Amino acid sequence: MSPRDFVLAIDFGGTKIALATADLDGRPLERSLLATEAHEGAPHALRRALAEAAALAARRAGRCLGAGVVSPGVIRPDRVDLVPTLPGWERLALHDVLREGLGLDCVAVGNDVKAAAEAEARWGSLRDADPALFVSLGTGLAAALVVGGRVVVGAHGAAGEVGYSLRGVADELGAADGRAPLEEFASGGGLGRRGSEALGQPVSAGEVFARAERDPRARALVEETLAELAVHVANWAVLVDPARIAVGGGLMGSRE
Repeated sequence: MSPRDFVLAIDFGGTKIALATADLDGRPLERSLLATEAHEGAPHALRRALAEAAALAARRAGRCLGAGVVSPGVIRPDRVDLVPTLPGWERLALHDVLREGLGLDCVAVGNDVKAAAEAEARWGSLRDADPALFVSLGTGLAAALVVGGRVVVGAHGAAGEVGYSLRGVADELGAADGRAPLEEFASGGGLGRRGSEALGQPVSAGEVFARAERDPRARALVEETLAELAVHVANWAVLVDPARIAVGGGLMGSRE
């Protein structure tokens, strides 16, 4: 190994793809951000991410020794389950495609929210908190539980997929039907869709938050969403009795 060698990170999200290179001590070297353009399908997102990864690597003098990649959903060898925000991922052998596309032997692929929770538990806001809960509010909605310093994966890898929670006894469609009731209502993607319907024009969740200061329709949507989230987070806290709860994700940019 050389001091010039580096590693690559890719974070696939429903709205954005974040990439970075870092030295072997974990210090970031360069970052890049792309729009996911999920509506164009999985191959389109992958091609753009791989091209940007190659451009980042080409600007470094050393060798890329490996890549860490995260994505929403439950990563399987031949597909990614429970990821409605990224159409086509359900038929994608993500690890194999990335290993071949990046030309690297060492590629680790995992769930984005569980990886964020592990980082917070090691170095961030959840350090020394046991148990701890991490809630991610972005295009989608998920959480991760940390017990004894380890992220709980679950019997089927789906622990923390709280976007599939039922909002009440009237919810008849759930994960088995390809629906995510809580995520469809209270995530950034859900708020954007509801806002577009209420305001009569396409808007993002961030735009709904921005309009809430002057538009009572937008304010009502924001208040309704936050009230729904508050009930669920309170219920999770009753179940887990966490020492600390951390909240992250792209929607936190609208926290004011």
